[in-house]
Amino acid sequence: MSDSSLLLNPIGRVVSVLTDRSTAPRQGDEGAPDAWIDIDPAVADGIRDLRVGEEIVLLTWFDRARRDVLLVHPRRRFDRPAVGVFSTRSPDRPNPIGLHQVTILAIEGQRLQVSNLEALDGTPVIDIKPLLGPVSER
Repeated sequence: MSDSSLLLNPIGRVVSVLTDRSTAPRQGDEGAPDAWIDIDPAVADGIRDLRVGEEIVLLTWFDRARRDVLLVHPRRRFDRPAVGVFSTRSPDRPNPIGLHQVTILAIEGQRLQVSNLEALDGTPVIDIKPLLGPVSER
């Protein structure tokens, strides 16, 4: 492994009622609330073609996650054997990138309201990507 590093600049931040990791849903479809994404004005032109109703993938940086975790008990069930973190969706991992499939509910200027986002308030957003259908539809 090399000692090279990467520099990521957030394109926005999550604004959510979720503030405590221990009480947040583990996945968006497990009761996560709607949330807002405040987009950095420097990259706001990048969201101009997004539309209400569109499904997107948000990539976030779990800034409160542990980065030294390689083995986890899935869903924190300690009666199950530990497995390698790369076979799970645990936020604790060497590069704590969150992957969230959400639907755009509203667009207000440089803000996107999205459904079912389990990320905590203040979580950095590092990218937004469209949800692609089959190759024949692209």
